[in-house]
Amino acid sequence: MIIIHTNKGDIKVNLFNEQAPITCENFLTYVRSHFYDQTIFHRVIKKFMIQGGGLTKDLEAKETLDPIKNEANNGLKNKKYTLAMARKADPHSASAQFFINTVDNSYLDFTAETDEGWGYCVFGEVVDGKDVVDLIEKTPTTTKKVFYRDVPREDIIIESVEEV
Repeated sequence: MIIIHTNKGDIKVNLFNEQAPITCENFLTYVRSHFYDQTIFHRVIKKFMIQGGGLTKDLEAKETLDPIKNEANNGLKNKKYTLAMARKADPHSASAQFFINTVDNSYLDFTAETDEGWGYCVFGEVVDGKDVVDLIEKTPTTTKKVFYRDVPREDIIIESVEEV
């Protein structure tokens, strides 16, 4: 279990250690090193998700550990209020960034061990603070530094992430 402390309130998350052991251990490594402290939710898209965990308030990327194996074939689905790993086009490129689904996003689910089918690994679920997720999702957004779209106009700060 972890608590994401934000400037908008706390989000309590149950981690699915049994279904996504590599992903959870990777995430907890970042938590234990205080990597997420003072990062932001830098991408907020209504009726989709809120993403954070890798950029500072100045939209500077933090240095991450090596990418991990995608465990999206664990049977978990990208349902509303689940936590999943963000990644690049390479299905096995997730490192620190994560997102919280704000709707059911079945098209992000695993379908096959192919580049198109891997999907996004779900590794947790919000159990308290759903109102905070909803509040963040409603935040007005803009484009910053030319290539960062859907950035909240007002910083949504991840003050810290605590393992409980």
